[in-house]
Amino acid sequence: MEIRYLGHAAFTLSDGDTTVLIDPFLTGNPTAAITADEVQATTILLTHGHGDHVGDSVAISKRTGAPVLAIVELAAELGQEGIEVLDINIGGTVTFGWGWVKMVPAWHTSTTPKGTVSTPAGLLINFKDTIVYHVGDTGLFSDLQLVGKRHPIDFALLCIGGHYTMDRFDAVDAVGLIDAKTVIPCHYNTFPAIAADAHAFKADVESATTSNVVVLEPGETHAA
Repeated sequence: MEIRYLGHAAFTLSDGDTTVLIDPFLTGNPTAAITADEVQATTILLTHGHGDHVGDSVAISKRTGAPVLAIVELAAELGQEGIEVLDINIGGTVTFGWGWVKMVPAWHTSTTPKGTVSTPAGLLINFKDTIVYHVGDTGLFSDLQLVGKRHPIDFALLCIGGHYTMDRFDAVDAVGLIDAKTVIPCHYNTFPAIAADAHAFKADVESATTSNVVVLEPGETHAA
């Protein structure tokens, strides 16, 4: 399985046959590594309803036929666009042929460009027996330590940019709570307000925790 960073908070998890696409904000993303017309998807997963996370979900779903998984209020809005949606809520799990997705809490806000209010979330993903935790947009909170209790986390995809989410200093404490084997930082350097030094974050994490940090530039992949 390969994890590819597409820029901002967008990733793909792929084994060549199946591609899980997360938070595909590509159009309008100055750091996007690929266009919405090029990306492939078997399933699309959304953490919350902000425009820089929903992104191109509808257009990609229409082109590829991939269903979009989102929290219930957001799924209802997207379903009005004529695409297949899978609704879920905090604590719920949806099973696929490639694995499963569990929706877990995040501390943030979530209102779509159309005005739909919903609850933000993180996504615990079992992709063919590799456990990936996309933490979503969040501040630091203690319940992060609960997510991996039953399913130890192989990879955490973690926001570090500050301003709208935790910054790289709080993110070090988050890593200590999550206890993932490997952390990949995201949601930074897309815009000036969320500028962050990912390599300084890596040094701080690796000196304070047992987790390894892999810094990916948009378009780069990491083999699991």
